[in-house]
Amino acid sequence: MDRQDQLNARRLLEGVVPDEIFASYSKLLAEGGCPEGDASSLLGGDEKTVELTARGMAHLRPDGPMAPPRLVPAPPELALQGVLAELSRRLVSDQERLLAGHRRLSDWHQTPAANSTAAMDRLVQIVTDRDEISRLSYALINAARHDWLTLDNYVLEAPVEDSTGFAPLPVFEGQVQCRAIYETRCAEHPIGAKTIEAAVEAGEQARLLPRIGMKMKLADEAVALLPLTPTGMSGALLVRSPVIVGALREYFELLWERAIPYGSAKAAGPLTPAQSQVLRLLTQGLPDEAIARQMDISVNTMRRHWTAIRDALGVETRFAAGAAAVRRGWIN
Repeated sequence: MDRQDQLNARRLLEGVVPDEIFASYSKLLAEGGCPEGDASSLLGGDEKTVELTARGMAHLRPDGPMAPPRLVPAPPELALQGVLAELSRRLVSDQERLLAGHRRLSDWHQTPAANSTAAMDRLVQIVTDRDEISRLSYALINAARHDWLTLDNYVLEAPVEDSTGFAPLPVFEGQVQCRAIYETRCAEHPIGAKTIEAAVEAGEQARLLPRIGMKMKLADEAVALLPLTPTGMSGALLVRSPVIVGALREYFELLWERAIPYGSAKAAGPLTPAQSQVLRLLTQGLPDEAIARQMDISVNTMRRHWTAIRDALGVETRFAAGAAAVRRGWIN
């Protein structure tokens, strides 16, 4: 742990959490984490591990298929977010700690720093250290208290094997809505399908798209982690800017509308084959008569198909139907 982490931890957390919890967190932060089996002796008892993880100040991280999990500390600012959410949810009586924490977090994000470059670094941070990227990735999901949104494509550093370790979805006790959009190829791989099914069983809502341009992790419309490289493991952006994070949330929602629920038997939408053909021809600008001739049906039948398409999409015009069908992935 570098000196800046020590200063940040003291500035953000001291006095907000009980002294003994802060002391345990400081020890874990100083060590950069420890094997799960060593946590009790390092922190002074199993209850300290429970206290830190319950507040979102630390989390267990898989350390490879053959190694035991490690207990690792969340970065000070993410640890504070978890602490504040926990205090709010339990409606603790000590409101002074909660208010002091909100003031410090607000200062951390909004108070101008000594120079504009330092201020911008708080909003968008470039991370190139692989271990730090991995640490942030695990810390973000444990910091989420309302929404956890992810995009995942099939860009990997190494082939997926049975021994590949995957981080389990935390137990959110129904408080956090987890939604993920996967590239279809992820679900076509046996190990990828097993991973998605495990996440769905743990409470995740999963959908599929034929192609996803990048990976993304987003917690509570507050923090996002984006890749700078195809896999994101050699370079990433940690974004706290409300403007950018809000735009990323809108991007996710647009993809979510188009995506197909995982396990759905139909990927083309609730149209019959004839209606799908009419829709494709309509988007090409063909008039009713030309569509009817090409499909060898009457004009009245063609128009009944159009009425069914319009009702399914909830639109009034043919242009709007084409745009809505593309958004939902019903046509390319």
